[in-house]
Amino acid sequence: MTMKADVKKVAVCCVLLAALTTGCQTPADKQESQQVKREKTAFQTSQPWRATMDNRADVAIVYGVGGNPSDKDKNALSFEERVQSWRDRGYITHFMTGIAWGGYEDYFTGQWDGKMHLDEGQVERHGDTIWHGHMVPYIVPSQNFIKYMKEKHMVPTRSFIQYLTEHLCALIDKGITEIYMEEPEFWARAGYSEAFKREWKEYYGFDWRPQHESAENTYLSNKLKYQLYYRALNECFTYAKEYGRSKGMNVRCYVPTHSLVNYAQWQIVSPEASLASLPCVDGYIAQVWTGTSREPNYYNGVKKERVFENAFLEYGCMESMTAPTGRKVFFLTDPIEDWPRDWADYKKNYEATFTAKLLYPDNDNYEVMPWPERIYEGLYKKSADSDEKIRIPRFYSTQMQVMINALNQIPLSNNEISGSKGLSVLMANSLMFQRTPEPVAGYDDPQLSNFYGQALPFLKRGVPVHLMHIENVSYPENWKDTKVLLMSYSNMKPLDEKAHQYIADWVKKGGVLVYSATDRDSFQQVQEWWNQGENHFRAPSEHLFQLMGIKPNASEGEYACGKGTVYVFRKDPKQYVMKEDGDRIYVEIVKRMYEDKAKAGKLEFKNNFYLKRGMYELVSVMDESVSDKPYQLKGRFIDLFDPQLPVLAQKTVNPGEQAFLINLDQVKNPDQPQVLCGAARVYDEKVKKASYSFVAKSPAETTNVMRVLLPAAPKKVKIQDAEGEDIKEATSEWDEASRTLLLTFENSPEGVQVKCKW
Repeated sequence: MTMKADVKKVAVCCVLLAALTTGCQTPADKQESQQVKREKTAFQTSQPWRATMDNRADVAIVYGVGGNPSDKDKNALSFEERVQSWRDRGYITHFMTGIAWGGYEDYFTGQWDGKMHLDEGQVERHGDTIWHGHMVPYIVPSQNFIKYMKEKHMVPTRSFIQYLTEHLCALIDKGITEIYMEEPEFWARAGYSEAFKREWKEYYGFDWRPQHESAENTYLSNKLKYQLYYRALNECFTYAKEYGRSKGMNVRCYVPTHSLVNYAQWQIVSPEASLASLPCVDGYIAQVWTGTSREPNYYNGVKKERVFENAFLEYGCMESMTAPTGRKVFFLTDPIEDWPRDWADYKKNYEATFTAKLLYPDNDNYEVMPWPERIYEGLYKKSADSDEKIRIPRFYSTQMQVMINALNQIPLSNNEISGSKGLSVLMANSLMFQRTPEPVAGYDDPQLSNFYGQALPFLKRGVPVHLMHIENVSYPENWKDTKVLLMSYSNMKPLDEKAHQYIADWVKKGGVLVYSATDRDSFQQVQEWWNQGENHFRAPSEHLFQLMGIKPNASEGEYACGKGTVYVFRKDPKQYVMKEDGDRIYVEIVKRMYEDKAKAGKLEFKNNFYLKRGMYELVSVMDESVSDKPYQLKGRFIDLFDPQLPVLAQKTVNPGEQAFLINLDQVKNPDQPQVLCGAARVYDEKVKKASYSFVAKSPAETTNVMRVLLPAAPKKVKIQDAEGEDIKEATSEWDEASRTLLLTFENSPEGVQVKCKW
């Protein structure tokens, strides 16, 4: 090969990798990008397109740069081939990998730089490495690892040209400009590796200390874990964006992450809310699903799963983290979960988490599922009392696809969830810093009860509690609807003293603050700003109280602060939920503060939540609440949680249940023929004077049930496959009262053609 040809090859390869991580576009792609691209719904997969997985969301997020990680066949498709397989079916394609693990075997084994890096795995106290699967450990994101991520996964080096040539030759046509680096996770039980010890010395300036020996060591260890992934994402994303700009491309960077609530529960440390203010972060995927939301918590002295309530708080946590900073967030739900269960269990909890996410009407971006390959093709228990494993039952895949297609069209709404507004609970990233698998002297917080002690007493009484992140208090948008702020430093600490000035200013202008803490836990004396330099406070609350004109060691009671009010409880919030009826006095005082001091109106207690979004209506009725009364709706409804899509004159929702309905009296343009709901996505609609036709697409081996609104009973209904052959098993049934046609037929990703004449 001549020198000139070699230079050309280098240039081409650089463009190819840019296509992978920064979205290099061909002229055709540029023309397409000028059109408004729809990116409302998405899913992630490591697999190429298959007919059984064709769920018809807008975006296919293709996972992993290398070959298919779940297929060891030497003929497994490359990344570019997997991308193209989805693009050929009309999907927008994005890219995802993990930043804490992600399949970086070549880094650990020395293939990248000739040095072994197995010492950079996360290590527990007794020397065991924490592995993600059996191939790679969870990583300590050292500067060397960040360099690896930049060079191999962000921008090419000469030594990488052969890799590019072999694996990335088709990327020039792919137009990938979206990068998702998921789950920046550092386990609380880790912190003993040589790499971590080196990072400790560099960050703190003194030698590493075993975290299990004291509260301070635990706090410092977890704070460092947080900082390491904050640095890793900031540097990797900033580098990717700068490289993209040098090529004239706009790279968007997202962090798929569990909620702060769940990470604190599961004893994992992650940067979370701090990332929302970074210029290089465009948004998040809120990874909330049955597996996270079924983590038990305490309420009224009982420890058990409370899936809906937990999911509501998890989505609320992610929503409040991003809304003040203007970042985009996809709300995820999973029709199954990581742990093997039975299909009935999956269905019940999917409905709970699905309803919870739709009760946030200011968001309409959703990851409809992760890993469709395991949902559509995996084997799980037929029932709770059976060991027989089967693929997803037809009734459940039908219902699931009805719900997914509703996500494709559900609108944003100015309507608000029912219940008294303005009650907020303060959170901080440091919720994760005090979590440890080993007991710490002077501290105990079972199941994150100091957090739930502030939220559940009101959520269970039908108050849609808002979560506020202390990292966002500088944003005016953060405060706009808060009337009473519930706060504790029992289980978290402020990382920046500037936050206190914003809180104090808000109170002085008329806000009401309810502070609950004994301030005697062993984390109050850790090395932090409130006891460093010119500050000599025994607890961070003393600094806040001083700014509000209150004695630093204020006893329990009510205090005036400018135009506002502060009420101090000298109890840790966990006492409100870990004991039966333990929240009674707390609820009474907060109610009085809300009504008399904040003058926010009556604090209404009930056992349900209701929201209307366009033609959709959502209801959740809670158990363990102020009553066992069911919620009744009357009118004309289609029940979207019933795979038969029945038309109902009334709907009763009992405690512990949810409902997702179409109100037929709220349908927009009711005289226009339209598909109201169904287990397939609709394309190529054509409306004529006396006919309506469309094409329905959905995964193979699933059944479509669909309701079509028509101006009159059809005289002829024709249902044909993609080749124009009549589908004999298809059925249609007219309902005069609702003026809807119920259709059933087997789905096809190639499309089923439906034509109605009247």
